Amino acid sequence: MIVSVPVAAAPRSSAYGSHRLPPAAAPQAEVTNVIVYVKNAPKPAALPPMRASIKQQNETFVPHVVAITAGSTVDFPNGDAFFHDVFSLSRSGSFDLGSYPQGRSKSERFTRPGLVKVYCHIHSHMTASIMVFDHPFFAVPAADGSFSIEDVPPGEYTVTAWHERIGDSSRQITVENGRTAGLQFSLPITEK
Repeated sequence: MIVSVPVAAAPRSSAYGSHRLPPAAAPQAEVTNVIVYVKNAPKPAALPPMRASIKQQNETFVPHVVAITAGSTVDFPNGDAFFHDVFSLSRSGSFDLGSYPQGRSKSERFTRPGLVKVYCHIHSHMTASIMVFDHPFFAVPAADGSFSIEDVPPGEYTVTAWHERIGDSSRQITVENGRTAGLQFSLPITEK
């Protein structure tokens, strides 16, 4: 007796469909990944919470750097056609939002000042930085490098420009009542 069994077609080389990324958007100026802040800032009695967003798009966190006040919330919407899993093991804000698909968004509230490094369990090259402050005297520069920190009380301060690859650069400044104080940083930042 001969038994004949039909041979099935060879299986595809991948059990999952391709997730090709669309062409990358023009990269942001590297200066927008700097956070400028008053290091010895006075602490206000009440700190207004903020709401920020770091989108997952083309296997990248956008924006790469966010600055917020303690008690603020950051939304993490997934704009990619595949899952992401946002997490941090940072002392200032350890969390794991779990995996979620395109079109969903999860949020995290940050209560402790400090640096929070954010990653994706699924895409190890994805990183972002959240700097949480216990005062409102900080700014992220525009693409042309300009920044403004409003309503700083009169006094002597140390202003710091932070970038994840080069660290801190600080300058001393005197703020006088009713006057604008100017400050310029020159950071050795090269575009990626």
